[in-house]
Amino acid sequence: MARIRVVVPVLDECPLFELAVPCEVFGRDRRDLTPDWYDLALCQSTDQEQKSLNGLSLRAPHGLEAMRSADLVVVPACADASYRPPEALLSALVEAHDRGARIAAVCSGAFILAAAGLLDGREAATHWMHADELRRRYPRVEVNPRALFVDEGDVLTSAGTAAGIDLCLHIVRRDFGAAVAAEVGRRMVVAPQREGDQAQYVSPVLPVPAQDRGLGPVLGWALERLHEPVTIPQLAEQARMSTRTFTRRFRHETGQTPIGWLTRRRLDRARELLETTRLPVDAVAERSGFSTGNGLRQHFTKVLGTTPSAYRRAFRSVGDTE
Repeated sequence: MARIRVVVPVLDECPLFELAVPCEVFGRDRRDLTPDWYDLALCQSTDQEQKSLNGLSLRAPHGLEAMRSADLVVVPACADASYRPPEALLSALVEAHDRGARIAAVCSGAFILAAAGLLDGREAATHWMHADELRRRYPRVEVNPRALFVDEGDVLTSAGTAAGIDLCLHIVRRDFGAAVAAEVGRRMVVAPQREGDQAQYVSPVLPVPAQDRGLGPVLGWALERLHEPVTIPQLAEQARMSTRTFTRRFRHETGQTPIGWLTRRRLDRARELLETTRLPVDAVAERSGFSTGNGLRQHFTKVLGTTPSAYRRAFRSVGDTE
């Protein structure tokens, strides 16, 4: 079996970490794990030096013609979501895909694949901060704002930054099996497969509603009572509306149902307590309005894709309190 040829295009003003991830995973000689380990090449669309976001000058040894022999092309993150990729790069990506190469993108690299039309009608991941922009600019792309990565077989995309490691190790797992991927993860001192999805990384800071317009005063009243069994009729009463009118007005102003909004705010409060205190899960549940630890666990798993205990291990602050 021939070695798998991986080609990584170097982009102007690319973030170094997202460029380094595929180089570290695929570019190191790991033929002690399998003789068919990857053969990596860097390319670029210009003869000029490229500048990274960190100010380093980069020059890849190959032009875009390197993609003609690629079995896998990994597009790193671009400078930001407004980056306009060279037409030559877009054409080379389409040609490589048409020839049968797999195309992968890390973080905002998904915008480059979308610009090339490679994500049309497909599910795709990107950094949660860019998900709405990707959906707005490319409505034919089915954006998954929760996924750490999405594998569509011949096209793969990942969420932000460290999720690029998840995607690359997933590719190793696909190509060479779980044991090889696990060993690569051990050598990189990272988990070969992380628990949960990127919903758990979105900031849990509770919003401060505007108190001088719309339902702001009612939302503020609810935020002060998340630990209590707040009901929709109670919220409607605070708004001096019927339950039906309030529910319709609430959805219009927030884009969510009252129950959905309360659940997300309670999860935000629970995440804050898990990060900053050592309270038992049952106590966190009580203080955030879920009544029982089981209720909190069910909502945590459904919305965030992980458990309260796993979330606490990942995000607990050093100076947490009782």
